[in-house]
Amino acid sequence: MMKKLSLFFLTLLLGFSSIYKSNAQANDDIFSMALTGDAIITRKLSVYNEPPFLEMIKIIRSADVAFTNFEMLLHDYEPYPMHKSGGTYMRAEPSMAKELIWAGFDIVSTANNHTGDYGSEGMRLTLKYLNDYGLVNAGAGESLEEAREAKFIETSKARVALISCASTFPDHSRAGTSRGDTNARPGLSPLRFKSEFIITKNHFDNIKKLKKAIEPFKFSKDDKNSLTEINFSGRNYKVGSVNEVITKTNKKDLKEIERVVKSSIYMADYTIVTIHAHESNQKKSVPAKFLIEFSRKMVDAGADVVVGHGPHVLRGVEIYKGKPIFYSLANFMFQNETLLRVPEENYAKYDLGTEAQINDWNSKRYANDTRGFPTEREIWESVIAVPKWNKGNLFKIELYPISLGFGEKRTIRGRPMLANKALSKKIINDLAERSKPFGTKVEFKDGIGVINIVN
Repeated sequence: MMKKLSLFFLTLLLGFSSIYKSNAQANDDIFSMALTGDAIITRKLSVYNEPPFLEMIKIIRSADVAFTNFEMLLHDYEPYPMHKSGGTYMRAEPSMAKELIWAGFDIVSTANNHTGDYGSEGMRLTLKYLNDYGLVNAGAGESLEEAREAKFIETSKARVALISCASTFPDHSRAGTSRGDTNARPGLSPLRFKSEFIITKNHFDNIKKLKKAIEPFKFSKDDKNSLTEINFSGRNYKVGSVNEVITKTNKKDLKEIERVVKSSIYMADYTIVTIHAHESNQKKSVPAKFLIEFSRKMVDAGADVVVGHGPHVLRGVEIYKGKPIFYSLANFMFQNETLLRVPEENYAKYDLGTEAQINDWNSKRYANDTRGFPTEREIWESVIAVPKWNKGNLFKIELYPISLGFGEKRTIRGRPMLANKALSKKIINDLAERSKPFGTKVEFKDGIGVINIVN
């Protein structure tokens, strides 16, 4: 009897991360992914039972592999918060990893602006819990080499590689390498970039005058005589016909990530590259130019899918050389208002003393929901992207609109479910408009967005 019970529990344990995939595609020729944006999770998922929620969970579980960006740290406050965070000091109960597995997720990115909120120990504990619960993760590690490397997941139909990096992060979060004489720095896989500020001649002349007035000790003969270029307040300005910011990838970082992709494509049937990037071009819904450069380079290197996340809003979809680039899938979960604790620095920023509670901080931060995230509708609207391949050839992408509860109270908003028909149409229309500059046609059909791929 004891032997039978032991066998039962062993089978249960080994199957824990896969039992929710029982509804996956029956056709062995079809391979599908469920791709989502940022998962800021602080509360259980498995207790809810609304039909639009459970239908959404079914979509994730039905995919052969499911991805989200894990924008959270898992620990019991053993580590201390760093002097600088990625915006909010993220932390949740370690068991939240189990909730994502319950929802059907298999793989996650750990490279984002919150990777280092609680230092290297906070990162280590997060990776430990993700690994213990069976969530394959990429993007952070004990060294730059480890943070860069691809991680792999086995499915019944294909082997999938995940490579993750971030362009948005406090510098202390960036992983480093070693010459052998010192330890490598733990952290995330970075994609750095540089910015060139192009301005009209009139603005250029004004900056020159401003530099001479404010920084006379730095105003040199070269500055005085230059007609086309000047450095002021840490930025390099060049004269052009219009005002614009040109961003370019760091070539060293780009080459290192390319090498990983070029290797992984021989070790996997499908390769996913993800990047956490807040950087935009004039508005949040438009990716910075270096992100377009990077994403296309990843496809050139052999990636089958590029997934962007970070700006908390949807960005357009590009089909580049027959491969999908999702420049941002916005949020999947956004529960940053139900954190249990934040450090003293957060309270001090709003002149809150030691008597203040976490709700006081939330209320002050968002001025009782009259500014910031609670007022920005598009923060609470997103899609689950489901690309599908037939015998290795991409033929369709389905885009399932989800709502995170804009306008709901704090205890409700942040958890996703399928959007109603009117909101679904609005979300898909927004995404279609943002995809037009990339030449991608998104149709609204039967309540979802559809991109048909012409090979």
